[in-house]
Amino acid sequence: MAVTFWNLIEATLLCLNAVCVLNEERFLSKFGFGLRNPHQIEGFGEPQHGSNFKVQALHIVRSIRTVVKIPLIFFNILVIAYKLIAG
Repeated sequence: MAVTFWNLIEATLLCLNAVCVLNEERFLSKFGFGLRNPHQIEGFGEPQHGSNFKVQALHIVRSIRTVVKIPLIFFNILVIAYKLIAG
C-alpha cells in the first residue's frame, strides 16, 4: 500500500481525534501528565510554573483541544460522508 496524501490526512485526523478525547483526570494523571491544581493554568504573558516536558505536553494537548474541537467535528463528518460515498 502506497502512502498517499489522503492517507496522511486520515492519519492526522485520527491523531487529532485521539488527542481530543484524552481525559486528564482519568488517563493523563496516571502517567503524571495531569495538573496538581487545575486552577493554575497559565495564559499568555503569565509566568510558567514549570518548563519540563510534561508541562509543555499538557499545554499542547489543551491548546489542540481548544482550537481544533469544532473544526474537527466538520472534518469528521466530511471524511465519513466521503467514505460512505466512495467506499
